[in-house]
Amino acid sequence: MQVEQNATSPMEGGIGVFDSGVGGLSVLKEIDRVLPHEDLWYVADSAEAPYGEKSEEEIRQRSLELARFLVQRGAKALVIACNTATAAAAEELRAQCPVPVVAVEPAVKPAVALSCSGCIGVLATTGTLQSKRFQALLKRYAGSAEVAVQACPGLVERVEMGDLDGPVTRVLLGSYVQALAERGADTLVLGCTHYPFLRPLVRDCIGETMPVLDTGLAVARHLHSELRRLELERPAARQGQRRFWTTGEPARCESVLGRLWGRGAIVVEHIAPRPLSLL
Repeated sequence: MQVEQNATSPMEGGIGVFDSGVGGLSVLKEIDRVLPHEDLWYVADSAEAPYGEKSEEEIRQRSLELARFLVQRGAKALVIACNTATAAAAEELRAQCPVPVVAVEPAVKPAVALSCSGCIGVLATTGTLQSKRFQALLKRYAGSAEVAVQACPGLVERVEMGDLDGPVTRVLLGSYVQALAERGADTLVLGCTHYPFLRPLVRDCIGETMPVLDTGLAVARHLHSELRRLELERPAARQGQRRFWTTGEPARCESVLGRLWGRGAIVVEHIAPRPLSLL
């Protein structure tokens, strides 16, 4: 399925960002800080969340649909704000999309560099941890370090509900973090874009001294570099617009997105989940 782009001048389109739900907002917030002059378009595929327990083929097809939705609206670049979708679909999206595609991956390389014990811990979805892309990442950057991994079923759903510090979330997250601590991890990688919203709770579990890494800021900086390299960056003397869509229930998504965005009221437009409407 080749993704075709509507005709626009190179700089005029928005930055299309998508995730299985609200988690990619952790990446979008960093992009907003680095590129306030760009238009940002975010799709929360909440009707299909979580991606972590789906098959690779399901995630790949869904990612292609979301990319087409954004590109046909004039997106000049895409950001896959989901580690699981990156693992399943990044290479195919890059092959089929007429715009640059920036993806996320767990921060294994900087975590290994920071570790004193030679053991890092990675919290991620089952789909990310079982992917060939993650295994290649370990082979490329882990070196002699031990990488303790922990699948975290249930955490994405807690963030999707907006439950960032309730008792169920605390028990669930605490069990996952404790498992990594018992294996000797001294540096923690948040390998899902939903998990940075649980950072205060992670700190409650492990204290303030252990490094806790995610890749939102690195993705935003890489996107900025790509826009400049390809001469796609808009003039800085403007304020970009922000637009949000969801495949889930709009009022519920608006409430959770608004809380996580934390930058004034937002309006979330609905698109039918299957097939994606307006394609």
